[in-house]
Amino acid sequence: MKRLVSLLLTMVMLFGLLFSQTACAASPPDAISALDRIEPHAPEAIGFSDDQATRANREANPISAAAEKALSQFAYKTASSILNTPAANACYAPVSLYFALALAGSGANGKTQNELLGLLGFASAAKLAEQSGNVYRQLYTDNEITKLKIANSLWLDEEYDGQPVHFKEPFVRNAVDTYYSALYKVDFAKESAGQAMAQWIADATNQTLNPIFEPDPDMIMSIINTVYFRDEWITSFDASLTQPDTFRLADGKTVTCAFMNRQKSLGTFSNGDGFTRSALLLKSNASMIFVLPDADTDLADLLSRPARLKDAFEGGQETYGQITWKIPKFICDSQFELVDTLKALGVRAAYEKTADFSGITDHLAYISSIVQNTHMAIDENGVEASAFSKSDFYGAPIPNGQADMILDRPFLYGIRSATGQLLFIGVCGNPG
Repeated sequence: MKRLVSLLLTMVMLFGLLFSQTACAASPPDAISALDRIEPHAPEAIGFSDDQATRANREANPISAAAEKALSQFAYKTASSILNTPAANACYAPVSLYFALALAGSGANGKTQNELLGLLGFASAAKLAEQSGNVYRQLYTDNEITKLKIANSLWLDEEYDGQPVHFKEPFVRNAVDTYYSALYKVDFAKESAGQAMAQWIADATNQTLNPIFEPDPDMIMSIINTVYFRDEWITSFDASLTQPDTFRLADGKTVTCAFMNRQKSLGTFSNGDGFTRSALLLKSNASMIFVLPDADTDLADLLSRPARLKDAFEGGQETYGQITWKIPKFICDSQFELVDTLKALGVRAAYEKTADFSGITDHLAYISSIVQNTHMAIDENGVEASAFSKSDFYGAPIPNGQADMILDRPFLYGIRSATGQLLFIGVCGNPG
């Protein structure tokens, strides 16, 4: 029985650790000849300080309120299920999974498509494609300071067991035009196919992910999505203030790790049911959110259900005041097998041998595995404060509160894009 394998890999680029390096675009794998590939044209890059072009891009690619709601609900629903595990450290990228499932769903029909669209929050595949394209073009960033580069690729084997496999032109054209997918023809029974996919992923993620894929003669197609993110703190941490200190693990044990420190900076924070939350701004107007559970609140409680997780990231009483920051430097590498998670969330037909992917091919095809890999790291580096010196002259309310973001016990974090999408949601339970 022929099968469709959807491999979803993503990464978030190092904050600070690789600031001096230039982000690499995915390059054509050496193992693929020019006749066996199609390279998409990425959206036009907008300069870091070109506010007019940024506004024009957003106006030309509007994201509807329904799409915003769908993306938000998907992020919290999937993250609550994926991260609510015993793993001490984990980082998940909902936007990456969303794009890959949307691309797979664009070639599905019947019950298979209905289940995928239901999880993705759309009733129409055409509307999903339109809004996915707009989200892609709004998120895509490639300038001298910030990188948020989403890359999709389809890997197609046009022969199975000695018989030709035909992929349908509307699906392929939509993948290239709407999802900016690169297309490669490969023979999955050969090692060269795995090597080419691994090289493409490494190039797309600036060599920070280097997976190994074994030959698989049963596979006829693979969908790969990568997310490469790099940004800089608006106000960097003073490296001379970074000191080793104690991080208390959930089981009561302790580890020693390096903590970045910042005393009494002005900002907003929120106190909610069992948590305190604040965020550090990034130069692209994105932000990194930190959620510290109260001493008597278990981190698992904040992850226990989508509504609870949403409250941790969006709820509580907001206050403007002085914030003392103490954040452990950490690196997190995660890998998730997501088939069982998605089955529990209602996507079941896509994994059966009776799956309907007739929009992709008339051959029998089903999803056999879905994997996501991520990489996250933060340190002190950021842009010079003078680059945003005019912020010192903005109006602001008089500080009337104080928060201590002393992240010396397990906490949640997330990265929200400048346009409001949750790109990454993670758990740090042991930074040592």
